[in-house]
Amino acid sequence: MRVEQLGEGEPSIAVVGSIHGDEPCGRDGIEAVLADPPEVSEPVKFIVVNERALAAGERYLELDLNRVFPGDPDSDVYEMRLAAELAAELRGCTVLSLHSTQSYEGMFALVDELSDLAREVCPKLSVDAVVRTKGNNEGRLFSVVPSTIEVECGYQGSPEAAENAEQVIREFLAALGVTDEPAPVRNASLPVFQLGGPIPKDAAEKYEVFVRNFEPVAAGDPVAAADGETLYADEAFHPVLLSAEGYEDVFGYMGSHVGTLE
Repeated sequence: MRVEQLGEGEPSIAVVGSIHGDEPCGRDGIEAVLADPPEVSEPVKFIVVNERALAAGERYLELDLNRVFPGDPDSDVYEMRLAAELAAELRGCTVLSLHSTQSYEGMFALVDELSDLAREVCPKLSVDAVVRTKGNNEGRLFSVVPSTIEVECGYQGSPEAAENAEQVIREFLAALGVTDEPAPVRNASLPVFQLGGPIPKDAAEKYEVFVRNFEPVAAGDPVAAADGETLYADEAFHPVLLSAEGYEDVFGYMGSHVGTLE
């Protein structure tokens, strides 16, 4: 885990990248900002987290880091120790955590709850939607640092995701008033979705998806297929993080549209 800092003193703001080793956009966005750093009015720490998994080009080495918080500093498992180390590093911080997906080209934010922080910052980020994860945070960073805003920056490994990561870091710092850069409202009426349960994916050689993230799916609609076996929606929902290859055992998650963040 690599930690760098802008400004003097003990930071209460942190930017976290590459919790997953197959999501280099977080590292790349952080390095781009540090290469051309803004003037900051208070200290900010920047953390490139899972350097070993990054070097291996794998999501994780032993366990998914974003499913094992708070971790265990005495564990024999690498990601368990890393989770405990990161949780300690972020204690008391307001956090931007950068991710990427195989499911969505643009950017969207995930928050534990629609807190004052989320309501103030998210409309000033170049995101298309906000996903509230309350009730589905076991083992995730939100479970130990609720004052976290996650942003999915685009497709994994793409240059656009790296560019988006740099952009959203600068927007986040401006939204908090840490820099002198403008912080306009970029979307005054962000749609908000509640994250629901997973959509299971059976082991297969070929996967397909038939719906688009955040767009409504009616009960009975075909959702996805595994080796030609089609999965139909039991109820109406809005897909979140749905893709053919993103996860090993789920296609993604069911969501519900719960309003707008104005």
